[in-house]
Amino acid sequence: MSGPEHVSPGLARAIRQQSPVVAVLGDFLLDGWWRGTSERMAREAPAPVVDIESRSYAPGGAANTAMNLAALGARVRAVGVIGDDEAGRLLRDLLGAAGIDLSGLLSSGGVTTTTKTRILGAGQVLVRVDDTFSGDYPAATVDALAEAALAAGAGADAEVICDYGSRALSATVVAALAGRTVRPRLTVVDAHDPSRWSSLRPDLATPNAHEAARLIAADLPPGGDRPAWFAEHAAELFQATGSEAIVVTLDRDGTVLLTRDLPAYRTWAVPVAEKQASGAGDTFVAALTVARSTGRPLTASADFAQAAADVVVRRFGTSVCSTDDLAHHLGHSAEVLDEEELATRLAVERGNGRRIVLTNGCFDVLHPGHTASLNQARALGDVLVVAVNGDESTRRLKGEGRPVNRAEDRAGLLSALASVDYVTIFDTDTPIPLIERIRPDVYAKGGDYTPQMLEESDVVTGYGGEVRILDYVPAQSTTAVVERILGTGHGPEAVVDV
Repeated sequence: MSGPEHVSPGLARAIRQQSPVVAVLGDFLLDGWWRGTSERMAREAPAPVVDIESRSYAPGGAANTAMNLAALGARVRAVGVIGDDEAGRLLRDLLGAAGIDLSGLLSSGGVTTTTKTRILGAGQVLVRVDDTFSGDYPAATVDALAEAALAAGAGADAEVICDYGSRALSATVVAALAGRTVRPRLTVVDAHDPSRWSSLRPDLATPNAHEAARLIAADLPPGGDRPAWFAEHAAELFQATGSEAIVVTLDRDGTVLLTRDLPAYRTWAVPVAEKQASGAGDTFVAALTVARSTGRPLTASADFAQAAADVVVRRFGTSVCSTDDLAHHLGHSAEVLDEEELATRLAVERGNGRRIVLTNGCFDVLHPGHTASLNQARALGDVLVVAVNGDESTRRLKGEGRPVNRAEDRAGLLSALASVDYVTIFDTDTPIPLIERIRPDVYAKGGDYTPQMLEESDVVTGYGGEVRILDYVPAQSTTAVVERILGTGHGPEAVVDV
């Protein structure tokens, strides 16, 4: 088992040092960003006139995924078809400058390079012009693409398939990959229609919410709990994709990770004002792949990927998240605050209409049961506060020899979890004084309690708050983990690498 890994600046650097080999097969595009001023309307039509002041270009689609992988330390092999044209040559130059292996990126005189150009006036996108190849790819080119995909996957640690609907990734390519006897340890499918690749039995599929709903011919519930809805339809999604695990991306709502044997796992996006960003989904897939390909648990990989996406949505245009970018971002984790500062911060959060959730515990030796409960707690509101028992309080509750870790260390680990917004340490035997001070909208406790067992229940309900009992995770126990470490346990604990 791998327990919850600390998603930290050190993790970003460790992944870069491992430098996995990743093949990227898919639709390689060129993104254009033309900026100018717009102060008048055209005489011949009700359209703004834009006086262009600058033009910039960036790799898009599968090319953006490849760029993000390279920026995070992967050795990338590009596999796709572009035109033997000016846009194709520019795209090759941009990818080559990033150190990407282009031996599998085929240039064909029979096609044109798809280019998507955004034209902006006064900082706003006024129109996007797509120059998309819509013809048939030459049969010889498709055969060569299949051969290049097989060659790039040989000896690779992972492969990412970025299929956005072009005809280059035809049934010929799918059949070639499905029929091979040896493949990379990790196959990730990022496709508008992941069912096309179900014969590969991929390890991960990453549809967005609308793509996932379309897979099962269902309509998303308007204004509903999308993560819970997808969790309820997980079996249908697994059947449609053939995948071992699925991450459904939910834009501002983060993502939901679905596995075949465990409860759904959430990641949480950090809200941001619109920055005209493009390609955050490509960044997410790249970071998810590079983390998982280096042996990180699925949950840690999803949190790592969410952090990378949070970096690029704060930028203009099509951009990448580098190891240094991510390390800097991860260095700013949830804050550990004293009660006074916490109350001040929560007053601001509440003034902004956000629902406050509080949970508490010793959290001595963090394990997957804790992270599952914290994700459930976070889903009950907009801001999750975790109150950690101080060392003396933990000793009175758990006995001599506990805690194993100091309160400051326990709080620091919790602050690095994506589900946690604020952490505080309290020294009383119950959190009642803290509850009376901050008055959370929801007080959440683990499934080994009932509301009647909690002294805190009367306090919470007395001011109109809500008490919620989280699901019980019987296979996870700090005491059992400690006993196993000390060699006093009576058998292996059920654990899963997520």
